[in-house]
Amino acid sequence: MGDDIDPVPGEDPFKGTPMEGLFEALGGGTGGQMPDLGVVFGQMQQMFQPHDGPINFAMAKDVARQAVAAAGPDPAPHTGQSGAIDDAVQLAEGWLDQVTAVPRGATAAVAWSRAEWIDQTSETWQLLVEPIATHVVGAMGEALPEEARAVAGPLIGIFSQVGGAMFGQQIGQALAGLAGEVLSSTDIGLPLGPERIAAVLPSNVASFGEGLEHRPADVLLYVTLRECAHHRLFQHAPWLRGALVNAVEEFGRGTRIDVSGIESKLAELDPSQLPEALEGGLFEPQRTPEQQHAVDRLETLLAFIEGWVDEVVDLATRDTMPTAPALSEAVRRRRATGGPAEQTFASLVGLELRPRRLRDAATLWAALRDRFGSDARDAVWTHPDLMPTAADLDDPLGFAPVDDDTDFDAALTELLDKADDGDSGA
Repeated sequence: MGDDIDPVPGEDPFKGTPMEGLFEALGGGTGGQMPDLGVVFGQMQQMFQPHDGPINFAMAKDVARQAVAAAGPDPAPHTGQSGAIDDAVQLAEGWLDQVTAVPRGATAAVAWSRAEWIDQTSETWQLLVEPIATHVVGAMGEALPEEARAVAGPLIGIFSQVGGAMFGQQIGQALAGLAGEVLSSTDIGLPLGPERIAAVLPSNVASFGEGLEHRPADVLLYVTLRECAHHRLFQHAPWLRGALVNAVEEFGRGTRIDVSGIESKLAELDPSQLPEALEGGLFEPQRTPEQQHAVDRLETLLAFIEGWVDEVVDLATRDTMPTAPALSEAVRRRRATGGPAEQTFASLVGLELRPRRLRDAATLWAALRDRFGSDARDAVWTHPDLMPTAADLDDPLGFAPVDDDTDFDAALTELLDKADDGDSGA
């Protein structure tokens, strides 16, 4: 049986696999000979601590905090900034009350530093990236031939720990970059922070407004209006958060990585180059056909969310805030193109969090209001079966959940009753 495992004494059974390059990077490779697993094991123990799940998220948070601290000052918001956000929330909520019957979603307002954004959103990020990390981290072990698995034995579990640590380091760098750009807890269209907490990052808002030639107070108010509108929608449509997470999880299940590409990169590295390789996307996933449905679904949901927020904020500011149209256009451009940190995150997990058809979605919600009223526009969100689809974005002026000559309230009740019956029978 020994011959089956190692037919050539001394030859590396990991040759031609990603493990060969990894062993060399960790100092255990011997030029095609059987690696010194004791050296490798000791190196891994020193570099990585055990963790639960596919990714060392405690490391990711530490890396993110350290990167934020290294990037420059990140002081805790002072009393004046917190007070300005409190005032902006009160004004924003009053304006939104005039244009939508969707009740207020936020019950508190806070100012966050970048480090606080990392702490307060990390739980949601972990939920989002773990399905992707599971496949990225598992790919290296799955690529091992049978004889290599037999030799590796208990080290297979250590390989997973190493992969989780490496991926955690990449996630930490990406989150640090995002922390330097996001304006609020819902800025990328996902409910990342605690429920019912309207959170704004005053230092990032100030940076965003520097080149816009508008009063800082106007920029802060506009960002706060969008934050409050997002919280209203996520509380009004409790199914929405789960739908977004499910789309990301579906994307994660289809994740694949270029194993041969990782092998070639690792083979060329020495240990000192490993951090740079991680930051450069060592484990960058490759888009697969299985993921396209999830991507389409997520982008459509994000477009409808951002389109609704655009619609109600535009209405709320139409007669009260002359700078709102210019600020709206600046936010749209920012969301459409994505900043450097968002692009880094996209390269890491293969997923872009962008509402590509935002303008069409905003037009759809405005047209629905014109035809049926604002209550009908908002009632569509009460159940996913009532929502428009991606196909409706091709004709945003024509979408209607019911025929024009049908009583909307009666039709809505009937549709919800059918949906409830379907759920109970499942």
